[in-house]
Amino acid sequence: MPLEIKTAEELVDPELEARWAARRADRRRSTLQDVLRRFVEGPGAVAVEDICAGLPGRDAEAIRADLTELHEKDLLLLRDGRVELVYPFSAAKTAFTVVLGDGRERHACCAIDALGIAPMLGQAITIRSVCHHCGSPLTLTAGPQGPGADAAGVMVWIGRRRQDERRVSDSL
Repeated sequence: MPLEIKTAEELVDPELEARWAARRADRRRSTLQDVLRRFVEGPGAVAVEDICAGLPGRDAEAIRADLTELHEKDLLLLRDGRVELVYPFSAAKTAFTVVLGDGRERHACCAIDALGIAPMLGQAITIRSVCHHCGSPLTLTAGPQGPGADAAGVMVWIGRRRQDERRVSDSL
């Protein structure tokens, strides 16, 4: 069967677009912003207790409830008292290594997330991965405005997940 190539417009899923709109609103929460900052600053999972201690003036139980709700909405992954994933970052190694402007390495949940880190942080990054098709190493740059010239000819492989496959990195 030949590979079917579609445009972004052909891949739009109205239900997914509605969920993403709700997720964008949830991304403005101060708890989630704090967790994102922690994933940029340090490479590992973040203990819930450290998040509570790092948000003085906020009730620890309210922070835990907020983190639980964000987990249920698939904006982060809570496991064993730690945040292990907060889109676009994963504490565990993935197929997508992102090198920040200062040389620190972070792991992205997927190719789309890796590409989104540059505009999110407002800085140029380097993405390292391998070709999904042939396994050849890939290195490309991206800036706040999008992928660099070295990304010419690189394709992102997108597949539709089943309803029960919500988390990109559950299998890590």
